[in-house]
Amino acid sequence: QMQLVESGGGLVQPGGSLRLSCAASGQIFSSYIMGWFRQAPGKEREFVAAIRVSTASTFYAPSVPGRFTIFKNSAENTVYLDMKSLKAEDTAVYYCAAASRDARIYSESEYKHWGQGTQVTVSS
Repeated sequence: QMQLVESGGGLVQPGGSLRLSCAASGQIFSSYIMGWFRQAPGKEREFVAAIRVSTASTFYAPSVPGRFTIFKNSAENTVYLDMKSLKAEDTAVYYCAAASRDARIYSESEYKHWGQGTQVTVSS
């Protein structure tokens, strides 16, 4: 069983930046695809970004190109999501998740391990 712990959420003004972290433990980090999802109030959870840990290949939702960057530190079993030029519509609970290396990247149901979520609020 893999454990995922997110951190780094908070309140930020529009146009600001945040870095989310997800520390993984319990399984071989390099065997997984690590993803970030988010759920805004009243909306379904949606894919944001993912990284294939073994190759560092990255994947992004069309709504965040150029503003969000996912990257990893394999030595620390940690994946990060750098968020810039934040907008009010980025307000959501952000979840870290892990899927097996052969999973479909963009499919939420493929991710079998989830963190507890961290709140990001973009507001002036």
